[in-house]
Amino acid sequence: MNDEALLLIDIQDIYFTPGPMHLYKPEEAALNAKKLLEKFRSEGKTVIHVQHQFKLLKGIYRLVKPIEGEKIIRKEYPSSFLGTDLKEYLDSHGIKRLTVAGMMSHMCVDTTVRACQDLGYDVTVIDDACTTMDLMYGGKKIDACTVHAVYMASLADGFAEVTKLENYL
Repeated sequence: MNDEALLLIDIQDIYFTPGPMHLYKPEEAALNAKKLLEKFRSEGKTVIHVQHQFKLLKGIYRLVKPIEGEKIIRKEYPSSFLGTDLKEYLDSHGIKRLTVAGMMSHMCVDTTVRACQDLGYDVTVIDDACTTMDLMYGGKKIDACTVHAVYMASLADGFAEVTKLENYL
C-alpha cells in the first residue's frame, strides 16, 4: 500500500471568474496542479479533491476534474479536516504523506497544512501549484505575490516542505 496522496484544495471555478474571488494567475497554478494530478494518476497513487461549498455553488475547475474512484471532500470551513471525513479517509488508506496544491494560499491551503502537522502527516506543498489574492490590512493593499510568498515562507518554517513543481517532479 502506498502511503502518499495528492490533496487538491479548492481548485474551483469561482477563482477563475472575474469578480471578488478572482485569484492571481489561477490558470498557471491550475496547470501545475494538473501536472501533479497526472503524475499521481499515472503512478496509481491516491488523489483527493477538496471542494469548498460556497453559497453560490461552483464546481471543481475543468483542468483538475475528479475521475471515478477519486475521493471528493466537501467542506464548509478553511480546514479540509473540520467537519469532514478527510482524516478517517487518510487513516483508512494508510496515508502518511500528503502533497498539496490549491487555492487560496493564505486561507484553505495554510489552514489545512497546519492541521496536517497537528495530525501527524508529512506534507509537501507545491508552491507554484497554489495561488491567492490581494489582501487589505490596515488600510493598505498587500499584493497577491507578497501574500503568497509570506504564506509559503511561513509553511516552510516548520510545517511542510515547500518546493516548486519542477523540483518535485
